Amino acid sequence: MERYSRQILFKPIGVNGQKQLTEQHVLIVGAGALGTGIAEALSRAGVGKMTIIDRDYVEWSNLQRQQLYGELDAEHKIPKAVAAKTRLLEINSSTEIEAIVGDATPDLLEPLIDGVSLLLDATDNFDIRFIINDLSQKYNIPWIYGACVGSYGISYTILPGETPCLQCLLKSVPLGGATCDTVGVISPAVQMVVAHQVAEALKILTGNQKSLRKKLVSFDLWENRYSSIDVNSMKDSSCLSCGESRSFPYLSYENQTKTAVLCGRDSVQIRPNTNQERNLEEIESVFADQGLKVDRNPFLLSVEIGSQRLVLFKDGRAIVHGTKDITEAKNIYYRYVG
Repeated sequence: MERYSRQILFKPIGVNGQKQLTEQHVLIVGAGALGTGIAEALSRAGVGKMTIIDRDYVEWSNLQRQQLYGELDAEHKIPKAVAAKTRLLEINSSTEIEAIVGDATPDLLEPLIDGVSLLLDATDNFDIRFIINDLSQKYNIPWIYGACVGSYGISYTILPGETPCLQCLLKSVPLGGATCDTVGVISPAVQMVVAHQVAEALKILTGNQKSLRKKLVSFDLWENRYSSIDVNSMKDSSCLSCGESRSFPYLSYENQTKTAVLCGRDSVQIRPNTNQERNLEEIESVFADQGLKVDRNPFLLSVEIGSQRLVLFKDGRAIVHGTKDITEAKNIYYRYVG
């Protein structure tokens, strides 16, 4: 136990807490900036098993903030989950790592839930977060929400049966908004969110739930703002995810994002799970600020992204032109739409 001696000296963890950590199984959804930071911290802390899911591969733009990856990973386009596992085993060979290269759908995630102690959100979109939220409520597993963009970050710990769930807080999937690929992100914002998520994770995994924050925390490091908000009053007894008549809507096919390759058009259509009107003027402004070529009419917006073209409709639908690969199309969609 010499390896963890400084952590054991911390009284809230101690020897018993350290032993508990070695018996825990954590599921991390996403192996980008947040996922790599979380995974490294929990591996060094001595968590017994981690399952890491990510559909993407390492690119050069990742290296600025995604701490488990190196230049060779980007050069060879190694899948993030695979590259993360390789590095994590170098850090702590006693932690069991399961790396899954795939899209975090209910069909993929649900069979993995058995034996999981904690779900950690390290994704880049709300479609998957709402799936995590419903799995958490269905199987009574806590999860920790986290997100960052620019110099802004946010985190909240969700305990089934106690706290409001993500559906209570947001009601419906937000469409549009800033992403790291449209407005950038600085690594200190990433590390701050990781710190909040990992601290809460350690409390849960060592049986220190009484020390959980119980508030939604947000901050802007550049503007020197920090807030902690009590959201307990937002728990909704009629919520379909955590309420009295829960039905876990985001685990149902009809409420998942749909994709289809358009015949003969070298294009993929992406349809969100709900029809909500987008503000195309606001989205155009975000894209234009990044120097992207944008065309807009009253019905749709078109933006050139490398060799592809992303077309957004007011009802939330999108078409990615220049590829028949659904995974590639979804990556473009989530990077630039969120």
